[in-house]
Amino acid sequence: MTWRREAFLEHVRERGEYETLNETERAARVVLALLGAHLVGDVRAQLAARLPEEFALILLNPLQSAEPLPPERFVRATAAWIEGATEVTATWDVSAVLSTAADAAGEDLLGQILLQLPAGYDLLFGRPQPT
Repeated sequence: MTWRREAFLEHVRERGEYETLNETERAARVVLALLGAHLVGDVRAQLAARLPEEFALILLNPLQSAEPLPPERFVRATAAWIEGATEVTATWDVSAVLSTAADAAGEDLLGQILLQLPAGYDLLFGRPQPT
């Protein structure tokens, strides 16, 4: 099921405790653009199909990444792309967006997503995996 834009942003806003829609949209755009650079093929397409169209397009047309970033570098990259962000606030942004994306994906697709990412992303998605 594809999420409507308003529902997706409302979940991100609540989880990120953002005061404005602009803050919420900014976080969603940056995090999904960075995530898109890490996912390939059918997995990226399946996740995009479950997101609102404008966010699906961002995921499908990602920022470029020379290599998969470990979770801590993903957070630093997010902080670099969001004006005024710190690593602490970027961690909050990443968590708010990725946990909402995990809800949209469902457990089966999320498992496939996590297989494409370096270890530790399960925590950013708010779904710690057993070790």
